[in-house]
Amino acid sequence: MNRIRISLLAVAGMSIATFAHAESGAPSATAPPISKESYETAKANAEAQYQVDHAACSSLSGNTKDICVVQAKGQLSVSNAYAEASFENTPKHREAARVARAEAIYDIAVEKCDGLAGNGKDVCVSEAKAALVTSTADAKVDRVMADTRLDAADKQSEARSDAKAEKSTAEYDVAIEKCDVLAGQAKDECVSTAKVEFGKP
Repeated sequence: MNRIRISLLAVAGMSIATFAHAESGAPSATAPPISKESYETAKANAEAQYQVDHAACSSLSGNTKDICVVQAKGQLSVSNAYAEASFENTPKHREAARVARAEAIYDIAVEKCDGLAGNGKDVCVSEAKAALVTSTADAKVDRVMADTRLDAADKQSEARSDAKAEKSTAEYDVAIEKCDVLAGQAKDECVSTAKVEFGKP
């Protein structure tokens, strides 16, 4: 799965630092919630930064401009989600913030994929989806762990099992997508190998 994550970040042309100020403010389970005033300030700052970032896109054109706009919107969404998670300070809101960040990275990656064509584009989109599935599944596992301290064993096991199945399906979809560039026996062998590797009928 690390291969997919690394590939996604490369395709997106961004690093974890893109959302650094939101990530640095990520709430932990032991951190006290921020005040209403701090929450409103964080939202106002996020909106102001969005206006600056969005305006900077106006000098660009084509797919580069589209990527810029999507990245500005993603940054706003992530900043607001982390501010809300810090204010509400619940496992559910912390999960939502992580999902917002994963979705923002996904949106940028997909926009980058528009610069590709054919099977390369299909694989690019599949890898972006797989990384999104992985991030959201991991966030769910952590939320379930936080929510179920007393009966954690059963629910955590179920969440991990679901996450494993979701990740496996996402990786299988990528493998099958890569087979599409082949034809005839080579394609059949590629699909057969993928089915065996991921335990598909």
